[in-house]
Amino acid sequence: MLQPDDKSGVSVSLSAVLAQLSEGSASEAVLAIGGEPASLIVTRVAGQVQAFRNICPHAGRRLDWAPGEFLIDQGQLVCAVHGASFDMASGLCVAGPCKGASLTPVALVPGIHPPDCES
Repeated sequence: MLQPDDKSGVSVSLSAVLAQLSEGSASEAVLAIGGEPASLIVTRVAGQVQAFRNICPHAGRRLDWAPGEFLIDQGQLVCAVHGASFDMASGLCVAGPCKGASLTPVALVPGIHPPDCES
C-alpha cells in the first residue's frame, strides 16, 4: 500500500496511489485540505474513482483498522471501530450505527500531491 512517510521524506502523488488501486479496493491517500494533511479513502468501483475523508460519521474516528488498511466485506467498506458498512461508490452508510449518513466526499483534482511534496 502506498502512503506518504513524513519521517523518511518520501512523498507519493495521488496518481501513484491511483495506479496501484485495483477494482473493488480502497487505499489511503494523504492530501492537504484547508492547509492541513487529511487522510482520505480512495475507492475504485465500476471503473470510477471516488475519495472520502477517512472519518466515520458515527464516532469521528478513522475507518481503517491499521493505517491505510481497510476492511471490505461483500463490496462494502466496513468501519473497523463500530462495524458500520458504507457503499464504496457513494459513501452512504447502508448498515450500522450511522445508517443513512454518508462519508464526506472529496473532489479529486488532477495534478494534486500530498503535503510537502515538491511538484
